[in-house]
Amino acid sequence: MTKLAEFKKQWLKDPAIKVEYERLDPEFQLIRHLIEARARAGLTQAQLAERMGTRQAAIARLESGRVQPSLKTLRRYAQATGSRLTVSLEPEETRPRS
Repeated sequence: MTKLAEFKKQWLKDPAIKVEYERLDPEFQLIRHLIEARARAGLTQAQLAERMGTRQAAIARLESGRVQPSLKTLRRYAQATGSRLTVSLEPEETRPRS
């Protein structure tokens, strides 16, 4: 196990950290999907930026999670990587009340 994985496992034992981590999970998933799409397309950030008509720094910000992209940007990203954008709303898990 890597040191990072060990730290994460330790940190997630703290209920407050776990709640915040779970709250941010959709953003982490989006970042993973963006990076995976670019990797599948075999593109560097610079190549993707050129296809999208933007700069490499903008792609880096998207993939770091420092900005929240619009649907228009996500559509352009998907098209440039040969991907299909899908958006879904799913019901939250129901938690038993105490």
